Amino acid sequence: MKLNPSQLAKHLQGNLAPVYAISGDEPLLCQEASDTIRAAARQQGFDERQVFSVDASFDWGQLYEAGASLSLFAQKRLIELRIPNGKPGDKGSAALLDYLARPAEDTVLLIDLPKLDASTQRTKWAKALIEGGAVQFIQIWPVDIQQLPNWVRQRLAQAGLSASPEALEMICSRVEGNLLAAAQEIEKLKLLAEGSQISAETVQAAVADSARFDVFGLIDAALNGDAAHALRMLEGLRGEGVETPVILWALARELRQLANLAQQYEQGIPLDRAFSQCRPPVWDKRRPLLSKALQRHSAERWGLLLLDAQRIDAQIKGQAAGSPWSGLAGLTLAIAGKHLSLPRET
Repeated sequence: MKLNPSQLAKHLQGNLAPVYAISGDEPLLCQEASDTIRAAARQQGFDERQVFSVDASFDWGQLYEAGASLSLFAQKRLIELRIPNGKPGDKGSAALLDYLARPAEDTVLLIDLPKLDASTQRTKWAKALIEGGAVQFIQIWPVDIQQLPNWVRQRLAQAGLSASPEALEMICSRVEGNLLAAAQEIEKLKLLAEGSQISAETVQAAVADSARFDVFGLIDAALNGDAAHALRMLEGLRGEGVETPVILWALARELRQLANLAQQYEQGIPLDRAFSQCRPPVWDKRRPLLSKALQRHSAERWGLLLLDAQRIDAQIKGQAAGSPWSGLAGLTLAIAGKHLSLPRET
């Protein structure tokens, strides 16, 4: 049974369903929906928690055992099942169908999934999650660019803040659709704001007062060809706990723009006109950085780097082998025009 994310909080005020499934590719919103369910479970006495992360070697018998065994520490428990690639396989499909047919008593099963493609939604196990009476299926949709200002406005209100139209536009332009980055900006503004009103000057101060290792500073260092500085900033971001999707989003956004500009330039369009035709247009102060970067690679090469970004996205989601941090380091170096061998992480 489908449950609209906006109805989740009200639903959780009553008795909890035996199974919740959260599906989507928006990390922040998926995480917050899961956190909301966890908090409601704790409040209703589901004090024991078990977490299973599914990979190629996962033993699905653990789900059978968890559902059949008696709780050791509490009368109620929460079982979390994380399927990063959204592909449980034949054994997993059978295990899920069996569990959904007979959900364990005094247990809430929380299933975390990526966005399910059309073919996956037609499988028996996915249909059982989406349409099953014992399941509350929560589909998380991304916030598009038209919805972003209202989302940011609501998020600011939750933080006890309001923003002028100019400040709101600056925030949306800075994060350009990345909700994790938007949430971080709002947290920063909470610390810098004097009172509850956010002005354009406050947003500018927040940009100027960014943490030492800022994602946008990393981008500028890479565009400038300063590979060593860019790598130091990447390590700093990692040390500060910045999530890999935030960094990848910023790199991929820049790559898409560079690939588009390079293609127009190779077609004979002057760079100044190409900069002006971008949506949004490239700011004057960024044009020298982009012009310098465009001298390093052809349009084809920039397109290949976008494919590398897709591979890193798959690594982040557990759908491909390899370390996302090593992938981000290699991608950063490539943007900077360097090709260095990096040690593989274990």
